[in-house]
Amino acid sequence: MIPDSAAAAGGTEADRPTTENPIVGIIMGSKSDLKIMSAAAELLRQFNVPYDITLVSPHRTPHRMVEYAESARKRGLRVLICGGGGAAHLPGMVAAFTTLPVIGVPINSSLSIQGLDSILSMIQMPAGTPVATVGLDNAANAAILAIQILALNNARLNDSLEKHRNTLKDRVMRTIEELRKGGFQDDV
Repeated sequence: MIPDSAAAAGGTEADRPTTENPIVGIIMGSKSDLKIMSAAAELLRQFNVPYDITLVSPHRTPHRMVEYAESARKRGLRVLICGGGGAAHLPGMVAAFTTLPVIGVPINSSLSIQGLDSILSMIQMPAGTPVATVGLDNAANAAILAIQILALNNARLNDSLEKHRNTLKDRVMRTIEELRKGGFQDDV
C-alpha cells in the first residue's frame, strides 16, 4: 500500500491529506517539485476536496510508481495530478498503469529547456493513453480541472466552482472599474 504521507515528499503537516479518504492523488517525481505542486494541494484544500500528496519517481522508484498507479482506484482515488520536470515521464507512465484521469503539470526544472521538454513529454502521448496537460508550472489549474471532473457528479463541488468563477469575474470587474476611475494611459 502506498503511504499517503507528505513526509515522503518533504512536506509539512499542511500538506497531509485533508481527510482519511483522499479522492485526488498529487504525485511528483522530486522533492523540488513540491514548491509548484503545493498550489494544487492548496486549491483542493480550499474546495474541501480530500487529497494525498507524495513522491513517486518513475526512474528511482519505478515499482512504487506502478504500485501507486495500479492501486489508485482501489484506494478511492478518482483523479491523479502528476508533476514532472525535464523528461517528465511520471504523468505518462502513471497514465499507462491506470484508467483514472491523469492531469500533467509540466515543471520548468533547471535541467529543462524552459520547460518545453516537459510540456512535449506530456502532450505527445500515444493514442489511448492521454494525459490532460495544463500550462507550465500551473498546478492550480490542474486542481481546478480535477475539481471540474469530480463536480460532474457532485453538486456541492459544482456550486463551489460557480462561486469561484464568480469571484474571479468580480475581481476583473473591480479592476475595470478602478481603471475607468483612474483613466487609461497609452504608455501602460
